[in-house]
Amino acid sequence: DIHLGHVVLLRKLRKFQDLGHQVIFLIGDFTAQVGDPTGRDQLRPKMDQKTIAENAKTYKSQVFKILDEKKTQVVFNSEWLKKLGAQDVLELTAFTTVAQMLARADFKKRFEDGKEISLLEFLYPLLQGYDSVHLKADIELGGQDQKFNLLMGRQLQEAFGQEPQSIVMTPLIEGTDGVKKMSKSLDNYIGINEHPRDIFGKVMSINDGLMLKYYECLTDADLSQITIMHPKEAKLKLAQELVEQFYDSETALSERELFENTFAQRQLPPDAEEYSISLAKANSLLDVLVDRQLVPSKKEARRLLLQGAISFEGEKISDEDWTLEPGMLKVGKRRFLKLTP
Repeated sequence: DIHLGHVVLLRKLRKFQDLGHQVIFLIGDFTAQVGDPTGRDQLRPKMDQKTIAENAKTYKSQVFKILDEKKTQVVFNSEWLKKLGAQDVLELTAFTTVAQMLARADFKKRFEDGKEISLLEFLYPLLQGYDSVHLKADIELGGQDQKFNLLMGRQLQEAFGQEPQSIVMTPLIEGTDGVKKMSKSLDNYIGINEHPRDIFGKVMSINDGLMLKYYECLTDADLSQITIMHPKEAKLKLAQELVEQFYDSETALSERELFENTFAQRQLPPDAEEYSISLAKANSLLDVLVDRQLVPSKKEARRLLLQGAISFEGEKISDEDWTLEPGMLKVGKRRFLKLTP
């Protein structure tokens, strides 16, 4: 899924479009087979073709929530990289050195720690750099962690007699844990295709120290006005604005009102899903939680029970053998299920 970490860069691309520029949105379906080693302290597992194809399809369906489709050309780097022969690849490797590769922070650390670095990983920056050569890019955008790869594009363009591209690096934002960069693999991300209620709730869960960075990177808000607002109001406004970006103003306002009624005023959500105990195939608490997708697994349900994060009518449940009865079941802070006879 495209998440808020990607949105930082996509918003910059949209700014270029608003200024009249045509944007090339490159999907690295070929380089995904190699796996970007950026920031990795170990060898990245190879991705299979089916997963790559599914991811590419997902990106295409989501990216136009931000970019102007009429000013966007979507390309896949397999279109040219799969045509490279052994001689072409050997010629590419002549444009860099092992010393240059090991000067890169993540490779340097792994080398010093005695961890594996595959030759395949050394090829990744070269292949990404060759994308710039093929596209004759004049500007390339990427996250701050992509500096090495972006500069490789400049280096290869010069080697091929082209004018080297300018590079624009965008900030990395921390995920909902407030510590590590937003990433799907770390499960600290907020996806733009998530239910608006989940987007709103996740934004409300971030620590106050992240708010200004989110405002700066993800909105056009006047920061001088945000800094004088009460933190709670500022966060509500941020959550509402982000839901509006990916859905619409009516949905955003509705989610704000529901959040305030449910959590601030302790009201129960009027549209909570209903689950009939008598008609249910699942007849235990854990089965119900998994069946209604309130938790991904029974293991996770048990963890939440131990943490006191599952309650019924305001009373915490600690026993996984708890007997189902009519009433409101709450899981975590934002998930509800109305049990009916």
